[in-house]
Formats: sequence, C-alpha cells, structure tokens
Amino acid sequence: MTDPQEAESPQSMAEASATLNPLETKKKTSRPRKTKAAPNKPARTNGAKPALKAAEVPAIAVRTGRKVHTQMERSQKLTQIEKSVAGGATMRSAVGQAGISEQTYYLWKKAAAPAQDRGDLKDLLALEEENERLKGMLAEHLRKENAELKKRLGLV
Repeated sequence: MTDPQEAESPQSMAEASATLNPLETKKKTSRPRKTKAAPNKPARTNGAKPALKAAEVPAIAVRTGRKVHTQMERSQKLTQIEKSVAGGATMRSAVGQAGISEQTYYLWKKAAAPAQDRGDLKDLLALEEENERLKGMLAEHLRKENAELKKRLGLV
C-alpha cells in the first residue's frame, strides 16, 4: 500500500509539470500576413505597344462590349447576305460585307427559321381540318352506297 502523503493527486501533478517545463507550453500566435507584391511590368518581347491605361483612353474609342443587334437589323442583314450569295458572292465575303461573322449568320438564321414556320403551322392546321371534312364526306358516301347495295340484294 502506498503512503497517502507520497501519492500525489492528478491536479498537483499537472502543476508540477507546468513548473518544471515552462518552455514546452507556448503561446499561440498568428502568422504575419503576407504583403501584396507590386505588379511587375511585363517585358515586351513581341514589339507590341503597351496598353493604354483607363485615364489615357480617349472617350470616343471606348468600347462598351459587343454590339447587340435588334431583330429588324438581324433580318435586314440576313436578307442582304442572301441577296449577295444569290448574286454569286461567296458566303465569307457576303458575311464580311454585312459586318458579322459566319457563326453569327448561322445562329441568326437558325433563330429566324421557327418564325417563318408559323405560316407552315397554319397551313398544316388547315390541311388537317380539310382532311377531317373529307373523311366525313367519304364515310357518309360509303354508308349511302352500302345501304343501296343492301336494298338491291334484298338484305334489308
């Protein structure tokens, strides 16, 4: 059995270890923040002129993004291109004269195609109505003919 005086409590052991090893317990400190480096000027290797800063750019030359064409402008350019191609010009030259890319031309043409199909939809509906009317007329004619044949054969 151990002597009660020799047996130390867990609390006293923690105090003793703290006093014996003061170097082991360190305070938590935050790392110093890195400073942002000044932007380096790139070396011009291709002989290009440096880009103008925003303050140096004249107000006239400022471009605010890509051009957004109205639906009317699109249809006008599409018809202009179609006329040029019908006149014998190549697609590339016709599109260049209109001031748009070939990809833009095909995208606009694809978007404009369903608008032209609306007339086709009306025609289709008219044809379906006519088809139903003709089917009814044919059915009535066949009923009459069938009744007449039954009379002749004496089945009725």
